[in-house]
Amino acid sequence: MNRMEKELGERLEKLRKERPLVHNITNTVVTNFTANGLLALGASPVMAYAREEVADMAKVAGALVLNIGTLTAELVEACIIAGKAANEAGVPVLLDPVGAGATPYRTESCLRILREVKVSIVRGNAAEIAHLAGEARAIKGVDAGDGSGEASVELAVRAADKLGTVVAVTGIEDVITDGKKGFIVTGGDELLTRVTGSGCLLTSVMGAFAAVEHDPLQAGVAALAWYGTAGEIAASAAEGRGPGSFQIALLDALADLSAQAAPAGAVRTLHRSPAAGGGTR
Repeated sequence: MNRMEKELGERLEKLRKERPLVHNITNTVVTNFTANGLLALGASPVMAYAREEVADMAKVAGALVLNIGTLTAELVEACIIAGKAANEAGVPVLLDPVGAGATPYRTESCLRILREVKVSIVRGNAAEIAHLAGEARAIKGVDAGDGSGEASVELAVRAADKLGTVVAVTGIEDVITDGKKGFIVTGGDELLTRVTGSGCLLTSVMGAFAAVEHDPLQAGVAALAWYGTAGEIAASAAEGRGPGSFQIALLDALADLSAQAAPAGAVRTLHRSPAAGGGTR
């Protein structure tokens, strides 16, 4: 077992041993799937939205995940209240900027959260991340085409530098960076794009790993690698039956992940510093 395999396996084992509480302020479309996915992985989910309790819940959680999928003014206020409480308690905060760029209100709501809350990880598709970084990119509703390659590496680095946080741009290949160090993670299956909430669950899975790993970059890498592996296992188990069977198989695959079969081959380090203009080799 090489070093990467060992580290990925250790992070999964630690997550399952500690069963961290992940506080999700997420969208109404994905609540059930997200909760079941976290339970299958080995974390403990809680979905608390009321402004009257989000601060108290965030303070006792291992991580706080903010997701603006079904956006309202009340949701944004709850996110900020919870985010500030998490910051005070030293709890990592993650942001999923669902549909950023689709409307000015979505983009500004995400930017407001980023201004008022210290966020450890932002995860989104290329269009969402580009809009947060002030760059135009085509988006339809809350969906966008998958990015990959050098363009996604450069976008992730620019966004990390501008936003002051770890940024994960997910697509055909996933890129995650803090602006200085970075990784490309491969894996998963096309069926992940045909199940509503698969990306939202991924952000919450990142939250689960961030609850047990103090380095948000390494937490994000572990989440991307293990989630991609689960997607591949689920696609094989679904045997071409389609997204409904795949969704159930994904929950099973998350539960069946083994630290003894860590997906180290899915992770590639950026060989030169992304901040210096380097790319993958």
